[in-house]
Amino acid sequence: MLKFSCRGQLSANVILHLYLLTVYRRFFQFRKDLLWSSYFEGGENVARPEKEAVVKELTGKFSSAKSLVITDYLGLNVAEMTELRSKLRDAGVEFKVVKNTLATIAANDVEMEEMTEYFSGPTAIAFGEDDAVSPAKILVEFAKDHEVLEIKAGLLNGEIISKEKVESLAEIPSREELLAKAFASMKAPLSGLVNVLQGNIRGLVQVLNQIKEEKA
Repeated sequence: MLKFSCRGQLSANVILHLYLLTVYRRFFQFRKDLLWSSYFEGGENVARPEKEAVVKELTGKFSSAKSLVITDYLGLNVAEMTELRSKLRDAGVEFKVVKNTLATIAANDVEMEEMTEYFSGPTAIAFGEDDAVSPAKILVEFAKDHEVLEIKAGLLNGEIISKEKVESLAEIPSREELLAKAFASMKAPLSGLVNVLQGNIRGLVQVLNQIKEEKA
């Protein structure tokens, strides 16, 4: 009887220990997420006028961007975030950490409700104002060496595209690459330049056609 009681007490202690360990881990994960949010977003103590300004800014970006990519950056440290921002900035792409509640309001304001399902967890969005390909290309390439960076979805010409479509978009040469190829082709016959341009247009058309078929 005593032996059984000891075993029962031991099992209860093990269960209690595992439960407390789980609570401990969740607490510190929550604390880590909160600290990251505070570091990149300015925390929860944002005045209402500032929130309204952020919503207005996001509304404009959602409407004007040729493309955007929604990511979850949890797991990237400050140095990695700085490196990623630098790569995107050099390509003319803005990488903005957003509050999910404000991003949801902005998306609803421009009738892009489908996008709101991706606003969960730590969210950062890359906006391509001039080049539709660069955001996808840089983020997909960066994610190969930093697996914690999660690409959730994207937006191309006002249409939501899946992670797989973002990866397909990344395979199309960027504007800079296209210009470099075009310049190199100037030394070749005119037909060479035409082939370069047609090849890249076909790639973009294929992505757009896939989106259209999914919407049909």
